[in-house]
Amino acid sequence: MTQGREGGVGLPPAKHRALLTAIIAVIVALSAAIYFGVAADAGTHNRDALADGRRPHNSAAPASTGTWVGAWSTSPAAAEPGTENTGMAGRSVRNVVHTSAGGTSARVTLSNLYGQSPLTITHASIAVAAGDGTAAALAPTMRRLTFNGNPTVVIPAGGQVASDAVRVTVPHDGDVLVTTYSPTPSGPVTYHPHARQVSFIAQGDRTEDVAAAAYTEQTRYWRYVTALDVLSNDSAGTVVALGDSLTDGITSTVGANRRWPDVLSDRLRAAVESGRDVPRYSVVNQGISGNRVLTDGLGRPADNPSGLNRFERDVLGRTNVKVVVIDLGVNDILRDPRLADPDRIVGGLRTLVDRAHARGLKVVGATLMPFGGHRGYTDARESVRQAVNAEIRAGRVYDAVVDFDRALRDPYDPRRLRADYDSGDHLHPSDQGYARMAQAFDLDDLKGAAPARL
Repeated sequence: MTQGREGGVGLPPAKHRALLTAIIAVIVALSAAIYFGVAADAGTHNRDALADGRRPHNSAAPASTGTWVGAWSTSPAAAEPGTENTGMAGRSVRNVVHTSAGGTSARVTLSNLYGQSPLTITHASIAVAAGDGTAAALAPTMRRLTFNGNPTVVIPAGGQVASDAVRVTVPHDGDVLVTTYSPTPSGPVTYHPHARQVSFIAQGDRTEDVAAAAYTEQTRYWRYVTALDVLSNDSAGTVVALGDSLTDGITSTVGANRRWPDVLSDRLRAAVESGRDVPRYSVVNQGISGNRVLTDGLGRPADNPSGLNRFERDVLGRTNVKVVVIDLGVNDILRDPRLADPDRIVGGLRTLVDRAHARGLKVVGATLMPFGGHRGYTDARESVRQAVNAEIRAGRVYDAVVDFDRALRDPYDPRRLRADYDSGDHLHPSDQGYARMAQAFDLDDLKGAAPARL
């Protein structure tokens, strides 16, 4: 044994240093394990616990890896007629939405934009649908939604709220059920009327029902829900499609997801899976039937707000947006009681592009498709359409152009849609026409960001 410097008995210096190093290493390892164990528990148990200490059914904290992207969205379009006094009080609204991206966690956005009083949601849930066209859920995927840790949320008139994230495996290209229940009258209901998707309603609070039996009423509206985001390992960003009924897919087959943004999403994913060097983006649809660049609808807030009015919310407010595709202008031509001014339409489109560029977003713009044979057609309106398209094709509006006009027009009468692309009203495409719109995209145009300002 040797004498220590302070008079105590110690080990030889070399052995002493080795033992001390080993002890320190053990202490550090134990401290790290305790720290990360507590942190992991704080992200699950504490966040999910209710005020009385119970845990919400099947609720879990989100995973920490991946990228948040938009899997689905829709624009709040109007106040639902007939719901001014009672709203959806005492009923469960089970919205069916179709995803363009999958993920390991999810969150939803609920809107009371058109409500004239606060909307109280006492119970909301999310689950993966058990199949196509059904209100039944896959039981292991049913999750209760919370808002700042609480199952109840009050959304003020004109407001919206995002839920807490929950851990749930959301499939790509699958149906998800977002269900809300409000016990008290609150109207009018904020809705999207042309969903082209069957959703469901039940009497009473059947929010966490896995079976479909209680959901006896069908509806073709989306109510309250306006976005579904997922934490994805497959997608790196979101493409927003901003448009009118041609983007809303008003004449596409109900429940078949054949709007052109749906088909574009499928094209992008297939290209990535085949090894092509194209962006791994989801695609969300912000189309409103009848929408215009310049003019709002009636009401306060306005039903069918203009592209200029809603751009901040419906494009810049979406999650992790990289590219916006704009297909607007036809209704500015058709619905103007006088002859529309092509310079004003183009000026409005350029303003949208400037706003996108200010946020670093690339903008792909569409030419306006023909409407010869439609009840609103005149030669003068056709001249306005051609003038707007000339500016778009010349590269004086957008960063890149998708030429819907050239892709769908009748080669023997360019003022009209080709017969097999026409739904029959000479304005809106058939399913085949919507597919052709998506095929007209050069996927490489979705690469990159907004051009640098000079």
